[in-house]
Amino acid sequence: MKPAIDLVYFEGCPHLEAAREALRAALGSSAGTTAWREWRSDDPALPEYAAGYGSPSIFVGAREVTGAAPTATATACRVYLDARGERLAAPSAAAIAAAIAAAAR
Repeated sequence: MKPAIDLVYFEGCPHLEAAREALRAALGSSAGTTAWREWRSDDPALPEYAAGYGSPSIFVGAREVTGAAPTATATACRVYLDARGERLAAPSAAAIAAAIAAAAR
């Protein structure tokens, strides 16, 4: 079964395209899953599990890909760190691919 993938962002997020690029790269290396849903953080239909996260946030199978907890400030930009502690605009393609593989098990 293919896990659902969600990208949550706020309008005007400067990191949105970086998150989309990471998703495209991760999905290129993952068998089966090829699409994701996008949600604005202020959308009343936003799934409950995705509420309270900064932008951009990515969920696979209703779980945030880095394991982070919500911050209750959905209109804030998120900063991610790579293995060396350097700042990233979005989670890495490797982190997303790992979350997809884990959710598929």
